[in-house]
Amino acid sequence: MVEQGPSHTLRVAIGQYSDKGQKEINQDFHGASIPAEPQLSSKGIALALADGISSSSVSQIASAAAINGFLGDYYCTSETWSVKQSCLKVLQATNSWLHSQTHQSQYRYDKNKGYVCTFSGLVIKSNTAHIFHVGDSRIYRLHETSMEQLTTDHRLWVSEEQSYLSRALGIEELLDIDYQNFGVKVGELYCLATDGVFEFVSAAFIIDCIKDHSDDLNIAAQRIVEQAYQNGSDDNLTIQILRIDDLPDHAATEISQHAMELPFPPALAPRMTFDGYHIERELHVTSRSSVFLATDIDTNVRVILKLPSIDKRDEPAYLERFLLEEWIAKRIDNAHVLKPISDLRQRQYLYVAMEFIEGKNLAQWMRDNPKPSLDQVRDIVGQVAKGLRAFHRLEMLHQDLKPDNIMIDAHGTVKIIDFGATRVAGLVEMDSHIQQPHILGTAQYSAPEYFLGEDPTVYADQFSLGVITYQMLSGKLPYGLEVPKARTRRAQKKIKYQTLIDEDSDIPRWIDDAVSKAVHINPYKRYEALSEFVYDLSHPSQRFINKTKPPLIERDPIAFWQGTSLALFLVVVWLLMDKFAW
Repeated sequence: MVEQGPSHTLRVAIGQYSDKGQKEINQDFHGASIPAEPQLSSKGIALALADGISSSSVSQIASAAAINGFLGDYYCTSETWSVKQSCLKVLQATNSWLHSQTHQSQYRYDKNKGYVCTFSGLVIKSNTAHIFHVGDSRIYRLHETSMEQLTTDHRLWVSEEQSYLSRALGIEELLDIDYQNFGVKVGELYCLATDGVFEFVSAAFIIDCIKDHSDDLNIAAQRIVEQAYQNGSDDNLTIQILRIDDLPDHAATEISQHAMELPFPPALAPRMTFDGYHIERELHVTSRSSVFLATDIDTNVRVILKLPSIDKRDEPAYLERFLLEEWIAKRIDNAHVLKPISDLRQRQYLYVAMEFIEGKNLAQWMRDNPKPSLDQVRDIVGQVAKGLRAFHRLEMLHQDLKPDNIMIDAHGTVKIIDFGATRVAGLVEMDSHIQQPHILGTAQYSAPEYFLGEDPTVYADQFSLGVITYQMLSGKLPYGLEVPKARTRRAQKKIKYQTLIDEDSDIPRWIDDAVSKAVHINPYKRYEALSEFVYDLSHPSQRFINKTKPPLIERDPIAFWQGTSLALFLVVVWLLMDKFAW
């Protein structure tokens, strides 16, 4: 077990208050959520408010749906997703629902009377704030004597007296919402308010009121709303106040908690019994881990057990990275990704258990099949692509795709294994021991952008798959060993793709064209989606057809000369008309 000193956790104080004011009903809606662990670390704290529009009699329904949907659904999104991905997915779904409600109602020809509202949301995860905003409610950061507006009002002024919302939830079918993120500090104050509040009270009053009621921010919020009402506010009034009281110095993920709770396993040997498993044999040993083939005594199922190195028992970063592989596998349900073993009993030691694949890795398969058919290559690439898409849907990058990390079982099913270098967006934005950014896999399969220190994208995994495809077809690498050597853009521009086509090759040129696009040095010139690459391996792309189409004179000489004659005739007619006009 790893001994750790006391660590800080995310802790905030929140105050909220809302009133209908002079209106008959309150069309504002607000809410906040402070979850328990592990969601406090993996998802953070969220608060949001929505402001209905007075021209609509159903806008309060939109406001309530927006806040309830945001606070409820955000915490149901995958912990592998980033805050931005999670919130945008939830808000886009809410926007679509509101827009469809208006479209199906009697208000479909007048959006200003439909299911429309503003939205301002603030999520604090680890040491970072994330803001989502559309409409004219506002989010402020408070200073000693002033309030800094962090959002932009989406309101179009026709005249000094007349204006209307240019953007809001439910107005358009597609949502255009502002997003920003920034670091936060202990003691900082944030305020979310509707126009019924911020247009009728001064910044000085809000700041002083919060100082006077620092022990109960709900009272401060109520006093501010009451003052706005007394100052003549003629709208609904809502305000939320958030103070950051403590921040984590290390995000206590469920991975780290698990790593700290369990003792290291004893040294294993064949024929011994360990934690409900019968050890068969040792498969692989390195300085970082030991891998054994074992049989579950209860189910008689063969499994792979991976044990951490005893020499690294005092390294939290290593232990979290070690357990991350199983953590990732539990969140991916795909036939082409290695599966974890379900925990049927309580573990007594620190290790990971994964399914045993009876078969061979792709590296061995290529040695056994030096000249595979195109259909074999297409089948393997298609299955790997399905596995990669499962990673990408969860905002994860494998980052170490290579033949050694692709298994083919006895039935021909292809599975991606080894998630030790996987980048998880939801963990990257946490202040965790897990070292996520710029993890390089095997150099000859790694995308060029890694060697420039750039943030990787899904195009990096596509590059690796393209290199593997090229290698299966030719036994070589598309750029040789030049990619790892090129550490600047200038150097990378000098690298030349080596075509698959030679005198002895029977590979169609359109296959070479597809592979060259997948392994393009510039990530943004690769395929938009892996499915396009897989499709182009079986069908000549329109891009290739256009590029290789012979000139018209070769394809249809008669049409060429007819067109040329017509063009010459028109020129002659134009010259004659010009002459007579002169």
